[in-house]
Amino acid sequence: MALIKSISGIRGTIGGKPGDTLSPLDVVRFTAAFGTWLGQQSSNKKIVIGRDGRISGEMVQRLVISTLNALGLDVIDVGLSTTPTVEMAVVFEKAAGGIILTASHNPKEWNALKLLNGNGEFISGEDGAKVLELAANDDFTFASVDKLGSYTVNETALQQHIDAVIQYPLVDVAAIKKRKFKIVIDAINSTGAIAVPALLKALGVAAKDVTVLNAEVTGKFAHNPEPLPQHLTELRNEVKKHEADLGIAVDPDVDRLCFVCEDGYLFGEEYTLVAVADYVLQHRKGNTVSNMSSTKALKDVTLKHGGEYFPSAVGEVNVVTKMKAVNAVIGGEGNGGIIVPDLHYGRDALIGIALFLTHLAKENKSAKQLRKTYPDYFISKNKIELEKGIEVKKIFEGIKKKYHKNPINTEDGLKIEFENDWVHLRTSNTEPIIRIYAESNFETTADNIAKRIMQDIREAM
Repeated sequence: MALIKSISGIRGTIGGKPGDTLSPLDVVRFTAAFGTWLGQQSSNKKIVIGRDGRISGEMVQRLVISTLNALGLDVIDVGLSTTPTVEMAVVFEKAAGGIILTASHNPKEWNALKLLNGNGEFISGEDGAKVLELAANDDFTFASVDKLGSYTVNETALQQHIDAVIQYPLVDVAAIKKRKFKIVIDAINSTGAIAVPALLKALGVAAKDVTVLNAEVTGKFAHNPEPLPQHLTELRNEVKKHEADLGIAVDPDVDRLCFVCEDGYLFGEEYTLVAVADYVLQHRKGNTVSNMSSTKALKDVTLKHGGEYFPSAVGEVNVVTKMKAVNAVIGGEGNGGIIVPDLHYGRDALIGIALFLTHLAKENKSAKQLRKTYPDYFISKNKIELEKGIEVKKIFEGIKKKYHKNPINTEDGLKIEFENDWVHLRTSNTEPIIRIYAESNFETTADNIAKRIMQDIREAM
């Protein structure tokens, strides 16, 4: 059981003692702190909230709405939604900020408050620290009975989001419709079951050609909700069974995206961004950004199109900050997070799907054929759970000392270079774990590098 406060929001497991988990008291405390911080930024009293399909979502939603109203803030509730939809709704509604109730890829026992500023973007680390300080000191004052906030429901936010996607200049609905794609979706019992079929319909994909797995929005995830290869067996099998052109997997809040090829093999979540960037860069010359745990294939594609690639620290806030600094035309994260800046600065599976399908249609290739046009790198993704009291800083210092002869980047954990290969180890923003990612031209080499570092970590622990 855990409560994690990071640039990815206030995240924790449901149930347990206040202060140790995301208990009702903690939900109220952090919501009150964020609402107070928003009030300090402007006189705008509007705030947008939305949630994914988690079991605890409705309970947490009620607590959040009541707390915000008690502060005198006017809540606009978009209901069951996606993270990028809420981000865009903040802008559409001209609100002061927003809260998304989702723990993204975490299992069903988790939930979180993801906090947005008036631009519909995640608040910065500096602003997050101010919110945490307000929460720690219970430094908030509730409104009198005559000044309580209002509550309204917005049922059009998803449609506004989809309209913006299909009107995006690089999305070609006619080309997608002409290809007559047959698609299987793994909606993982969350809001992807609502959003993705609606998007495909708007893109001209016939309803008879769309199969939705795990389509009931219950929050009782049919499998681990992180869209990794080991969790997508059902989708891979169903793509082959239905003789589909493509499989689509999203996480519970629909900001991560990966594809399955027509033969049931994974396109690779790392290559979601690579493929979309390849298409965008064909039409818009410029720079790209991904976090330093992402494949170097994006750098290869960027250089091919005459642009420059820049790495960032892990975390959407960090990627967005770097994208703005280098004026990137496309960016994101190797976990299948696509950020299209002139749509909005947030990971968005819906625009990712639309651009990928356009690319596939215009290239007149199958998913498998398109994947073969990109360089083959393999990333071994691993994690080690952290027990309370473990001093990660000391562990990293020991590993840094052991590999001091290698090029090392300490901007975000430790990234160690080994000639053409690399390994990146860092504490997660969303779970009490150390993530260990290693990349090489060869799968066994990537696995072996990761195993060696994991053994170093265990010995240090």
